[in-house]
Amino acid sequence: MLIHLSIKNYALIAFSSIDFSNQLSIITGETGAGKSILLDALGLVLGKRADLNALRDKENKCVVEAHFEISNYNLSNFFEENDLDFDATTVLRREILPSGKSRAFVNDSPVTLAVLQELGTFLLDIHSQHQTQDLSNENQQIQILDVIGNNQNLILDYQTELTNYKANKKKLIELQEEQKALSKEQDYNSFLLEELLAADLKLGEQEILESELEKLSNVEFVHEQFEKSTAILSDEQYGVINLLKELKTSLQKVSPIDTAYHELFERVQSAEIELKDVLDEVENQTEKLIKDPVQLELINGKLQQIYALQKKHYVNSIDELLIIQDELNAKVFKVEGLSEAIEKLVQAELIFESKLNDLANQIHQKRMEIIPSLIEEIKAIINPLGMPNANFKFELTPTDKFLSNGKDHIEWLFSANKGTDFGILKKTASGGEMSRIMLAIKAILAKYSNLPTIIFDEIDTGVSGDVANKMGEIMKEMSQNMQVMAITHLPQVASKGHQHFKVSKDHNSDQTVSEIKLLSKEDRIKEIAQMLSGENITDSAISHAKELLN
Repeated sequence: MLIHLSIKNYALIAFSSIDFSNQLSIITGETGAGKSILLDALGLVLGKRADLNALRDKENKCVVEAHFEISNYNLSNFFEENDLDFDATTVLRREILPSGKSRAFVNDSPVTLAVLQELGTFLLDIHSQHQTQDLSNENQQIQILDVIGNNQNLILDYQTELTNYKANKKKLIELQEEQKALSKEQDYNSFLLEELLAADLKLGEQEILESELEKLSNVEFVHEQFEKSTAILSDEQYGVINLLKELKTSLQKVSPIDTAYHELFERVQSAEIELKDVLDEVENQTEKLIKDPVQLELINGKLQQIYALQKKHYVNSIDELLIIQDELNAKVFKVEGLSEAIEKLVQAELIFESKLNDLANQIHQKRMEIIPSLIEEIKAIINPLGMPNANFKFELTPTDKFLSNGKDHIEWLFSANKGTDFGILKKTASGGEMSRIMLAIKAILAKYSNLPTIIFDEIDTGVSGDVANKMGEIMKEMSQNMQVMAITHLPQVASKGHQHFKVSKDHNSDQTVSEIKLLSKEDRIKEIAQMLSGENITDSAISHAKELLN
């Protein structure tokens, strides 16, 4: 529960420090005095987005700090999961710096707003005036049934299956779309693949073929040049080798005279050996030369096929063509594989649908079972609140769709008087009736939820007199099991509080300031008397205030 709230430099509040009772706390004050600032400050410390305009003094930071007693609320796992220090008295702090930057802390550890917001859902329920209209919301009505029917585990199982079902459905649609797109290209891709496979391409093949083509295309020219080379090397009279022999003989005669001459002789001898080897190789290559027009045509045809494929696929090498071949092969076979994958997903979808339908049916049955007792509980609470003949119907209609919390469509019907037809709640109930019904729902939910604190922001709007008194009694009764705070304009409700705060404006200083004061017994009598009679407090109002306060 909330045990302490301090606010510094926020809106009209310079500084305020408040300690709260664990029972019913009342907050009153004139319209515009700043009661809503308390709720806004609490919203800020529970993760609401910060606004630089909230700073009263733009030169200093705003700090809102809330202390919660949480020892009995099984929150240790939350703290462990978020790497936070657990403390029975946990402190939530929010700071807004003059720069506009916002910071959040839990027990002095920095946290994100998401963590603060999640923690807040376990600690506090602020029921503002506009939230009464949420009672007309279909999801809100379903949630009421599920809380009272203790459907949380079933809903969780259903939502887990629904998440898996949607993921499976998404994958199925993606594969079906992919199959549809690939099927359109299947024939063309198959043709391209067959064309490449027919070419029987091999790495490095193009360079070898181009080299062979060059040789076969120049057989006659090469043969002519080899014969000429042979003649130059081996002619008996003018051949290079014969002339080299004569040179070698001449140098051999002088080689004994000097080592330099001998070296020249050896070099010529080596040249003669090399040239003889060249001659042998030229003759060998000449013998290998074969004029083969058939082979030439085959090689030329294969190269033209390669060039045509490269042009078609906008590439320059066989390596790239082979990559394209692999890609086409994958696409062609993927279409065939997709059919199998799609069939598996279709079967999985049927299984998910069966599980979801089963869970949705269980949820529907549990909702139907608690509706009669819920209606009786609501009637028992609101009958004394000036609605003695009110009656309700919850009509649950199963739909064909898997909704976030089952398959039920709900209509909450209301009849205010005997003999009148039932109508949709939001169209039939007045604002005052909606407030009373909402209070009844909150009182019932308090028995089933573990929420430690609830704040009512003028939930008693539109009622007065004995009805207001009984609404105050309901809040007081709720406070026996949980901490309740009520912002009210009604003296009957205000009188039921265990403690009473008044919010007022001080116009004496240079700046208007909102002040929050815990009222003493005497101050409380005056405040309630003023709420009864207005600015001029009468003796009758004082007497009535004392009577209300017992």
